[in-house]
Amino acid sequence: RLHLVTWNVGTASPPPDVTSLLQLDSLGPTMDMYVIGLQEVNSRITNFLSDLAFDDPWSIFFMAVLSPLGYIKLSSVRMQGLLLLIFVKHVHLPFVRDIHTHYTRTGLYGYWGNKGGVTARMSLYGHTICFMNCHLPAHIENTEQRLDDFEKILEMQFEGENIPSTLDHDILFWFGDLNFRIADYGIHFVRESINNKRYNLLWEKDQLNMAKKKEAFLQEFIEGPLQFKPTYKFDLYSDVYDTSEKKRKPAWTDRILWRVKSLCQHASKEGEFSEEEQTISVTLNNYISHMSYGISDHKPVTGTFGLELKPLLSDPLVTLSPEGEWSAEHDVLISYSAVPEFPSSAWDWIGLFKVTFRHVNDYVTYAWVEDDEVSSNKDSKQVYMSAAEIPDMGGEFLLCYYSNNLQSVVGISQPFQIQPHRTLIEKDVTQEENDWMQKPDNLESHNEF
Repeated sequence: RLHLVTWNVGTASPPPDVTSLLQLDSLGPTMDMYVIGLQEVNSRITNFLSDLAFDDPWSIFFMAVLSPLGYIKLSSVRMQGLLLLIFVKHVHLPFVRDIHTHYTRTGLYGYWGNKGGVTARMSLYGHTICFMNCHLPAHIENTEQRLDDFEKILEMQFEGENIPSTLDHDILFWFGDLNFRIADYGIHFVRESINNKRYNLLWEKDQLNMAKKKEAFLQEFIEGPLQFKPTYKFDLYSDVYDTSEKKRKPAWTDRILWRVKSLCQHASKEGEFSEEEQTISVTLNNYISHMSYGISDHKPVTGTFGLELKPLLSDPLVTLSPEGEWSAEHDVLISYSAVPEFPSSAWDWIGLFKVTFRHVNDYVTYAWVEDDEVSSNKDSKQVYMSAAEIPDMGGEFLLCYYSNNLQSVVGISQPFQIQPHRTLIEKDVTQEENDWMQKPDNLESHNEF
């Protein structure tokens, strides 16, 4: 289950609550992955320089919301105001590999990053998947420029060997502030159609729908029905369309589309293919806007998808677990084993993480798998961690094996408890006794009334 968000945030700070945006109050099964594409994140030079050194406020915000629920930030890529964040549940981490990111500037003839695309790709259970968050040129007359820019973004190449081009991925998601407008119709007809919820009257003049009929490279992209109000342009903190002097015509600028490679290949062949051959399918469960968010002149749009993947990978490359009871009173051991074909490296490490960790660099401590090895046989190896590195307070933790060659987590343990240090427990008991001794002994005298 994949939940995808696109939102032009208009340089605003994060809102107080995103429960409905992320469907955290949904009664159905929880999401396995969140993909969040933002446009017009504040990129004034002071903000941007501090964001390069540290995570930007939006990344920190979404990590704070999602990490307590068992998601980690798998990947992120930023280009000025464009930001793409990918979060995944812990259980899937060992099956997400070959993560690469890229950005493509299209503003000012390719020299300026105010417009363009940020892209992330990965292998998920052996299937290739790519996400493209785009901000295309504005204004009703710039349809051709939008299409040219998108073609340029599609042509980008990831660095690295054997990485497919964007259109060669099994699934490609394309989303963002694509800035396509409603052509021909005047503002009064458009607003009247919206007020009467007759959105279908506007679909045929939507510039993206029109382009999909003419442009071959767009015809392979699928979109859900636009059964929500156009998401641009609103007065701030309201659901009233633009009342400024410009009175911009409403438009579905914020969109989510996808393309399944196998469907494209089948479309070019005669006849259907059997379900046995179909190893991947994408189902759109809902495609909606969220009118309650008013921090910018755009409303966010979300798509919730079911991805059915016939796993090409079903076993993690590395399995690992803590040995015995862990506490900060003694050195501790980790056992792990790897599949024969695993490309290990002297730079591989095992990290100790709180269960609510935010990203792969959010470890409490780590051990090098070669330098800290204490025993080895054909079935498993043992690595130690020093007692000095183990948190005195204890709590719930897990272990992750990070592969330097694959640049990803390839094994994760079950959560386990670290016992608090005995001296801390003794301190707590002593403190409780002291607190008790200092209470007034004649309680009745205080309760006379």
